[in-house]
Amino acid sequence: MSTAVEDRDSRRLAWCVAHVLRHASDHIALALLHRLDRPTRKYLCRDEWLPASAVTLLLRHGGEADRHYIARNPHVVGRPLPGLPGPARYARRRTPAGLLPLLRAELGRDPAAGPLTTGELTGLLRRHGIRRPRAALDVLRLPYELDPGQLAAEHARRPLPPGSTEALLLVADLPEKTVRALLAAPAAEADGPSWHRPAVRAVRMGRLTHEELVACVAPARRTLLLGHLPAYPGLRWTLPEQAGMRAAVTRALAPLADDPRLWSELLRHAPGFPGPLPELVAAVTAGPAGPAGTAESPDGPAGSDAPPDDLARAVRRLAPTAAEPATGGVERELALASLAVPMETVEEDVRWVRDCLDRGLLTGADVIRHKLPACWALDEVHWLGAVDHPDRYDRPGAVLAARAEADRLFALALGEDPDAWWRVARTLPDFAGTLPHLLLRVTDGDSVSTRP
Repeated sequence: MSTAVEDRDSRRLAWCVAHVLRHASDHIALALLHRLDRPTRKYLCRDEWLPASAVTLLLRHGGEADRHYIARNPHVVGRPLPGLPGPARYARRRTPAGLLPLLRAELGRDPAAGPLTTGELTGLLRRHGIRRPRAALDVLRLPYELDPGQLAAEHARRPLPPGSTEALLLVADLPEKTVRALLAAPAAEADGPSWHRPAVRAVRMGRLTHEELVACVAPARRTLLLGHLPAYPGLRWTLPEQAGMRAAVTRALAPLADDPRLWSELLRHAPGFPGPLPELVAAVTAGPAGPAGTAESPDGPAGSDAPPDDLARAVRRLAPTAAEPATGGVERELALASLAVPMETVEEDVRWVRDCLDRGLLTGADVIRHKLPACWALDEVHWLGAVDHPDRYDRPGAVLAARAEADRLFALALGEDPDAWWRVARTLPDFAGTLPHLLLRVTDGDSVSTRP
């Protein structure tokens, strides 16, 4: 039986690993998860800050104990697990009696006479899932025999509407290859008001991680738009999901570095490029000829007109920008110094930081760079206060800026070295300095951690 000290250390390490996993790519996250002992994995699965992609990796590669603890984590929302929203909830639905005569007329036979074939099912889903999944879920309550390969071929020939794709993700037991195929569409197809819903649902249902979503969503312009999805009513990214999606898109755009010419070429070809974003980035960086086989965009031929405003806005948000000259004078210097000197109570510290954010003296990036200890800088609760739900904050701009700066620092210092990421995770609980200081110590091989 573990002692109280060992139990506390496992809790603290799990808390810090959860924050580190926010900024790690999938293969780095898997490497970190495989190094955790059983008590730490248990506390990690119960952590309220566990990112969506880490949940998906734990469900896919973890054991029964991991699934058991995640299923009982009240902060893991939208996953297909016992007691949580998912296929079990929709299995209780019944096809409305008023819909059956309409389906009978469209099929030319009684749906109860035999299971629907894949062709019949896709025909009904094209007519009854234009925007929302409700009607498509009613159709999927009928008996059917679904061939995943034929479904993917039908979707490639003529894409299913977003509501039907979302319904299939909710209730159909589809292989990962088919899920990826359903998230691709022709480049010339216009983006309706619900085009983003299947992508959001795929992540929230645990079908794909953010990184896998970036690799399969087509055309590329949709991936860029998902990296900066405005917060309108309806099914949208939660704040942590938005930060995770932006981090995954930024990693895909890393080969462009800070070359203005490459970013200009990306924006010029993105509206009509038919493939996923990594292929567009590879084509842009390959040479001056640009991407081959660029299709017609919804607003005209690629490169002939200016890109749509929403796409240009999304690319500007993702592109690296020069640091703005600091303003605020003595007050800003005082605000930066206060990040290194915690006040008497956490509440007073939170009030001060929030006031500085509101007055423009501090940004989320400043908090990441200057607040200590580093584990408090990575946890927004310690500088924005507790919220009623971990999916939202009343200062979303500060949170997104802090996450983006932490992504940049981790990538710059640690790269793709799993050992370096693990050393940071082990050092973080007991480190008293700032995050840049921690990364410098770990990468220089001079860790001050008291852990073995």
